[in-house]
Amino acid sequence: MPAFDTHFAARVRNRLGLPLAGYRDFERPFTGCRGVEIGGPSELFMRRLPIYGAAQSVDQINFSANNVWREAAESSRFKSAPALCRGKSIICDGTNLRGIGDGHYDFLLSCHNLEHIANPLKALSEWSRVVRSGGHLLLIVPNKHGNFDHRRPHTAFEHLLEDQQRDVDEGDLTHLAEILALHDLARDPAAGNSEQFQARSLRNSENRCLHHHVFSLELTLQVLRHIGLEPLHHTTTFAEFIAVGRKP
Repeated sequence: MPAFDTHFAARVRNRLGLPLAGYRDFERPFTGCRGVEIGGPSELFMRRLPIYGAAQSVDQINFSANNVWREAAESSRFKSAPALCRGKSIICDGTNLRGIGDGHYDFLLSCHNLEHIANPLKALSEWSRVVRSGGHLLLIVPNKHGNFDHRRPHTAFEHLLEDQQRDVDEGDLTHLAEILALHDLARDPAAGNSEQFQARSLRNSENRCLHHHVFSLELTLQVLRHIGLEPLHHTTTFAEFIAVGRKP
């Protein structure tokens, strides 16, 4: 019952346009700092967790200038955020940030992005590398109960380790059979019918729409610890798991 109450309250706050409960604890490490976001900008950081209003600047990294989220990312509502205006756009893959020096940023943000990456631990190692000592990483991943993954099992940490050891890339379709069988198209109208969804999924290296992995809160915290970050704060909503880790 307490978990349900928490999720219900979060959904009410979202509908009313209010920030997440306890958002100050999550926002504080980013206030006045320079950071970078992988796969943004994100509506969540505008009002639910208003980091764009607290940070000094936020650069944006995307794998392509022409992606399926581009129209939303170019919305005029983001142009009012000073931190985004002061940031720059960088085109590169999230698993390879070699153009960015070690410890270049105070923080890194990732919102509903890590699940789209075939090799999460490889990506997280790069993300941690570009954050300075004492800096922070904010990781937000979907809670399957609130989206089209609700029929799928949670991914095991050992599987993520195996992906890292095999150095899988974005052409990997290991999970395709499971996704096609268990993806709830009724909760994902943008995916079209089953034939359209399959065709899009087979082109995943181009569009990056697949959710390769399904995260639990425990897995989210485990991957932060694996890359050497100390989890500071975390919360669960019906739609996502949110966790902040600090780099020693």
